[in-house]
Amino acid sequence: MAWVRENFERVRQFVGALLRRHWRRALAIREKFRPTEEAFNLALAAIIGVVGGLINVAYYALQEFSKLAVLHQPGDLGEIAEGLGPWARVLIPTVGGVVAGLILHLGLRVIGRPAASNLIEVVVAGNGRLPMRSALIKSFSSLVSITTGASIGREGLVTQLTATIASKWGQGQKWQPYRLRLLIACGAGAGISAAYNAPLAGAVFAAQIVLGNFSMALFAPIVLASVVATVVGRSYLGVVTWYEVPTFDFTQLSQLPWFLLLGIACGALGAAFLKLLRQAERLFTRLPVPLPARLGLAGLIVGLLALWVPQVWGNGYVATTELLRGDHALQLVLGLALAKLIATTVSIGSGTVGGAMTPTLLLGAAGGSALGGLIHAAGWGTELPTGAFALVGMGAMLAATTHSVLLAMLMVFELSLNYSLMPPLMLACAVAAILSRQLHPDSIYTAAVQDKSLLLERDSEAVGAATRTTVADLMLEPVAPVAEATRFSDLADRFIASANNFLPVTDGSNRLIGMVALQDLKEHLQMGSALNAVIAADVMRPTGIFLTPQQTIISVLPKLLAAELRNIPVVNNATERKLIGRLVRADALGLLSEAIASGGKTRQT
Repeated sequence: MAWVRENFERVRQFVGALLRRHWRRALAIREKFRPTEEAFNLALAAIIGVVGGLINVAYYALQEFSKLAVLHQPGDLGEIAEGLGPWARVLIPTVGGVVAGLILHLGLRVIGRPAASNLIEVVVAGNGRLPMRSALIKSFSSLVSITTGASIGREGLVTQLTATIASKWGQGQKWQPYRLRLLIACGAGAGISAAYNAPLAGAVFAAQIVLGNFSMALFAPIVLASVVATVVGRSYLGVVTWYEVPTFDFTQLSQLPWFLLLGIACGALGAAFLKLLRQAERLFTRLPVPLPARLGLAGLIVGLLALWVPQVWGNGYVATTELLRGDHALQLVLGLALAKLIATTVSIGSGTVGGAMTPTLLLGAAGGSALGGLIHAAGWGTELPTGAFALVGMGAMLAATTHSVLLAMLMVFELSLNYSLMPPLMLACAVAAILSRQLHPDSIYTAAVQDKSLLLERDSEAVGAATRTTVADLMLEPVAPVAEATRFSDLADRFIASANNFLPVTDGSNRLIGMVALQDLKEHLQMGSALNAVIAADVMRPTGIFLTPQQTIISVLPKLLAAELRNIPVVNNATERKLIGRLVRADALGLLSEAIASGGKTRQT
């Protein structure tokens, strides 16, 4: 270790001497490549994208390994269930539910955190601070549930785990809540994008559902995180088209009413599904039994349904694909839709940790296929394959449950890579979302938080909170000042070694008397040997903008907008001007922008 320290010190001294010898050139390079706030956020987003892609690959591999260990075969859970005997179909999800419940119950009891499977709830309630230990416990619980046939998707945990890692990173850096929320949104977008190989849908999900903001300053990092996560996933898992449907050319206006009808049907079905979820959550919560028993009961119900319809196990990729490929007996489709509706309702309602998006797509495909079968049975619309109804039904059902038309359209398009049905898909999604919102105002993501009035409280108080926030609330340690007699070469060394573009200048009493700007130093670089006589007092600017701790953030907004400084000095009062801290301009403006974006209104998703 002594050898390492000795050599490290030598390297440090060499680099320091090199910089002092060529400080003019170093200063020029430092100014040219000084990162902006936007560039910094993009760099963070790219890193989060890599993390999200790797988490998805790791979770996928772990899930397949678990299937081999528990079920002794890989593949789709619905197909696995079909090959098992009746007792296995019932016992495996029942025991899996109990084990998953024990992991949640004991793990969360040890760390003292309540169980919450809704990412939006955690984000809003925690103000951007997600707990890592809780996320890990839920991940293990979800893995057990997914492996043993619970009617959930893995996208929920990939999303939450990526968002949690991003949040903990920001917490470790002591970043402000506005940046933590951006990191979480990037993590959520990366998780969805990687899980579905759908970067557009992932970015829209993060911006609209998680963050509730489509401003370019926020959306650009989310897009980058989604793209990077998708590329990382494709590097390991390949380019996967999850669902295949025959190409269909939509050219006749007379075909449009059938998809209008489908949008109405999916809107009503989606609202009913949301109501059933709420009722199931309340019913399971009221049961006088511990959490493992509740999840075991949900597993038992899924197992009993599997005796009739084995495809209720898992997220239903293969079952959805079969619905998209061609005609099926109407009674079989209706039976699958009903069984999957019940299985998904009890799985999520009991508190099982996992995603609801993939099972929702199966419900939509089954509903669309059933409606297509009924229309064909009546002798109408025979030129439309049932696969077309199933594909559009997937999007309409997703729009009905999320209340997001854009997310539903992009998700179905990216999953199928089929553009031919885009016009009827757009119509059905819009109708389904509007009708579902009228019948059930809360989406599948906002229902939990609305129960606790979190969104209403947050949005209604956003402007007020920004008004009450003072400089002292956001103040950090000051940028280390320089004395007024500091030599020019020492000033250059300070700028080279820091990321600041301004340095505060203080007198012997720590009184702020001016600021030295990096760009002002460049004007003196041609003075040659005369620079030896230049000190900070010669090149400093007047103090200009400074703040005091008692000022509110909203009251200093004009100063924030006019400031060139990224770190605005904070003094004890306007008379003494003792340097006591700094306010990061981006932090304050970020807080105000969130308040303005909310406008005191409840966020609609």
